[in-house]
Parts: sequence; C-alpha cells; structure tokens
Amino acid sequence: MKFIVLLCSLFSIQALSQKISWNENVKLKWENFQSPVNRKSNPDVVAYTNCGWEYTVIKSSNPKAAVEFNIQTRFNEDKSWKDVKRINDYYLLHEQKHFDIAEIFARKLRKEVKEKIKTSTDFDKYFKGIYNTISNDYKNFQITYDKETEHGINKEKQAEYNTLISSELENLKNFKTS
Repeated sequence: MKFIVLLCSLFSIQALSQKISWNENVKLKWENFQSPVNRKSNPDVVAYTNCGWEYTVIKSSNPKAAVEFNIQTRFNEDKSWKDVKRINDYYLLHEQKHFDIAEIFARKLRKEVKEKIKTSTDFDKYFKGIYNTISNDYKNFQITYDKETEHGINKEKQAEYNTLISSELENLKNFKTS
C-alpha cells in the first residue's frame, strides 16, 4: 500500500503564495518582487529574495519498497521585496544568485537522496539528517554570500561569487530537474 507524504519548504511557504520554479532559462524580474514590505533595517539591502525548496515523497508501508522524490526550488513572489528607488539590473543579478544558490543546494539534496535513499526504511533512517545538514549548509552559504559581497555592493566579490555559483550549477547539472 502506497501513501503520499507532502513536506513543504525550507521556509514556511503558504499554499496561496505566488511561486516561481527555478529554471535555467527563466530569470527573475523586478516585477516578481511583489511584497510591499521592506523587512530589513540594513540600509545596504536593496531587495530581499525569499526562496527555498518544496518536496514530495512517495513511500510505501513496505520497508523494502522504493521511494520516489520530487524536489523543486521555489521563489516566493509575495514574500520578496525591493526598494523601488534603488533597484537596477546589477542588484537584480545579485538577487538571482540567491535563487541560484537555492537551486545548487536543491541539487545537492537530490544527489544525496538519490545516492543514499532507496527504500522506505532508508527514508525513515536517513532523510531527516540529510535534509538538516544540507539545509544548514544552505543557510550558512546564503549568509556568507551576502556578508562577503556586502549585499552586492562589493563588485569584485560579487563577480567571484557569480563565477562560483555558475560553476556549482554546472558541476551538479546531473541533478537538475528536467
């Protein structure tokens, strides 16, 4: 007997929110940042990208049965905001990289799941630990990215991260969704 377990989001994503799925051929636009509320008191912050993951798991009550996963990277329009007086293409690229970082870690999660979770027993035994480790690494990477680029102000560091992020996406291309 099969049943579906739906577990949502790194950040509590509400069912009615507008979401964009990550796609290498579709880039964010300032119109996607729909929250009217600027929630940061840091004057260096021009915009905020709210993104994370959603995943579904199909597993069986049979402990030896295969497990199916679907992991998607999502951008939440209604929780992402911009300072309309300071936006430009350069800062939009910085925000796109936040979304790209979320996709990198979704690919890392897909990779770990594919390599380590084959059965319902594996899911019960390993998934929470895998998820928590990758989730923590993801949060720390996002924080470090903003700190080192000074929210995009440091153009040299931003260029270094742009290259790093592109390289990581390429290195993990076998774990992108079709």
